Amino acid sequence: MVDLLWDDVKCFFDPDLMGSLPDVRVPDASVEDWQAVLDLVAEKGWKYQYSEGEGVLPVPRAEDVLSRPADAEYPDLRVWPAADVLAIFRFHADDEVDFDVDLRELQGQERLDVFCDFLQEIGRRLTKPVLMGPEGDYGHPVLGFDVEADRVVLLTDPQIR
Repeated sequence: MVDLLWDDVKCFFDPDLMGSLPDVRVPDASVEDWQAVLDLVAEKGWKYQYSEGEGVLPVPRAEDVLSRPADAEYPDLRVWPAADVLAIFRFHADDEVDFDVDLRELQGQERLDVFCDFLQEIGRRLTKPVLMGPEGDYGHPVLGFDVEADRVVLLTDPQIR
């Protein structure tokens, strides 16, 4: 059973309305949650690449990435849960797991299902909500993994424009 139907949510995947890189986050996270995400990526066998600046490196422990000096090269973890679907994890803070997805890669029911499965995997592992909102509109998620419902749900009504 699919969590969301493309025809019901396609407005939330319109780069012109949402920005091409919407904000996806797990609030109230911890260093342990970050480590659980890193472990999940390895366990699932998803293709990934960790880098600091231009250098590609082995994935360090979460506590090491999150305790880097402020002037260190910028780290990110690129994860491909499926071919041509990329999530880029940013290590901005230890109290929030945050990542970007490119809405241009998430068009149609098949890609929506991949995205929902990805959010579910993270949310189930952390037993926390995983929220997606418009790019730069931090406080207004439109959909996300709901822990109690154990699936991805709409958090607002779709806007027809």
